[in-house]
Amino acid sequence: MLFGIDVGGTHTDAVLIDRQSGIKAWTKIPTDPQDLLGSIRMAIKEILSQEKQVNIRRFNLSTTLCTNAIVQDALEPVGVLVSAGPGIDPWSFKIGDFYEVIPGGLDHRGTEIAPIDMDYVDGVVSRFLKDGIKVFAVIGKFSPRNPVHEQKIADLLNGKARFVTMGHTLSGQLNFPRRIATAYYNSAVWPIFNNFLKSVEGCLKEFNLTPQINILKADGGTMPMNRARWIPVESIFSGPAASVMGIVSLCEIQEDAIVLDVGGTTTDIGVFASGVPLIEPENVQLRHRPTLVRAMKVKSIGLGGDSAVSVENNILEVGPKRLGPCVAKGGKVPAFLDALNCISKEGYGDTDASNRAIMEIGQGLNCPLEEVALKVIKQGCATLKQEVMSFLDEINERPIYTIHELLQYRRIEPKKIYLMGGPAKILASYIEEEFGLPVIVPDFYGVANAVGAALSRPTTQAELFADTEKKIKTIPVFEIKETIPGSYNLKQAREDLINKMIDYITKEFGWDIEPDEIEVIEESSMNMVKDVFTVGQDIRVKCQVKPGICKDYKNSVRCICKG
Repeated sequence: MLFGIDVGGTHTDAVLIDRQSGIKAWTKIPTDPQDLLGSIRMAIKEILSQEKQVNIRRFNLSTTLCTNAIVQDALEPVGVLVSAGPGIDPWSFKIGDFYEVIPGGLDHRGTEIAPIDMDYVDGVVSRFLKDGIKVFAVIGKFSPRNPVHEQKIADLLNGKARFVTMGHTLSGQLNFPRRIATAYYNSAVWPIFNNFLKSVEGCLKEFNLTPQINILKADGGTMPMNRARWIPVESIFSGPAASVMGIVSLCEIQEDAIVLDVGGTTTDIGVFASGVPLIEPENVQLRHRPTLVRAMKVKSIGLGGDSAVSVENNILEVGPKRLGPCVAKGGKVPAFLDALNCISKEGYGDTDASNRAIMEIGQGLNCPLEEVALKVIKQGCATLKQEVMSFLDEINERPIYTIHELLQYRRIEPKKIYLMGGPAKILASYIEEEFGLPVIVPDFYGVANAVGAALSRPTTQAELFADTEKKIKTIPVFEIKETIPGSYNLKQAREDLINKMIDYITKEFGWDIEPDEIEVIEESSMNMVKDVFTVGQDIRVKCQVKPGICKDYKNSVRCICKG
């Protein structure tokens, strides 16, 4: 069985899925932002109360922990040590209060042009340690080509720092500013994330559960807990990824489509091109800094079930603020979900309280109850449409990347909307009217993101660099450096990288994967010339395991989606 949990800002959703009989148990409980572990424990307890006999193979978790820590600036201070080289000044990309550029550097081929000044490093490290710094980020400008400077600094920190992020282990891409930001945030969230993982592991043992624990990544794939401990930054924005993968799990999408996941605080908007989710290749921004994190192309807007409803200067406003839960669930300020409660035959919480709260809004507008409830709903739907169309305009102005390929000169023209989240069933007809498109609400729409978390399969991305003059190849994210013959070529590089990725997925996940599930997304081979003679090849290959869902569980949860 698979156990999936999605810890959202408002609710924690959980599902238990069997290979033959599909979803055996599910629950949706309020999230306690001050005690995420408590929310997870409660969800596990509820699932196990529904299904006594369980043999859980994998426990997949999507969490807002790292995202919230970054948004709320609840980060550990990081000692950032940068080794430079030719080109842009690394001081232009200073991040945090403890940032130092270390003398020494490499050129674009990874050749040392100036040795690292280890005495200088030792002095900086001593100063940072006296200031209470416990985690570090070490970034060399051309470290994906040669990590020697990063490794020397990391060796000096061994036994002194609690944790060190080396930039070359995050990505092989030669983008120095993004690698600095990614390494910084990876170390900044490491303490809180690892303490959380230890608690999750302990929590499962309390229930006598010992499954493989995986963390959902922003690209819709999963990573094992032992890898997540080293790269927690990849868990940011896993919530929106769970939404997209939930729809992929439940529905057979073939057309251009929009996915709307209406939560308590926000609505996540996802986009599909010919049935395939769009992705942001390597440009996720954290506090306005581009990073190397690959993520689903999703937009979150401040409109959800608990979005506050008010009247200002005789103008009705819906969201973006959330001022606690809706009145039906004990809140003090009327919310979007209260308006839905007024016109729904399926009551949610205290419907009388919803009616009274919305009626007060109506008095300010001189409107009866049902009319003002409809006004609130229609305004919310109009806001959704405006945000969706703005998002589509932004997407259609640039080349489109799906999780499988780059689509140039391709416009997204949605034919359907897939709607999920707690209010989906009530909201569907109003969304359909506003957009003029068919709206599909799948089975288990309220916990679809937990289904997506449970069924998402492992993904990884890696780059191989080969220099046939130096007779060296490297795969930075796997920390591989090997010798090669001078005759080494692009075809061999491609085969080597695919085989290394298969080995990694097999060993780390115990997952059988075929070569056709790995795609080459970039490759090049350029002649290196000296004194008019070709002296070797500069080869680069970049591959990824395609994001997707577990094939052997797909048929058990795939539903006939309902309009």
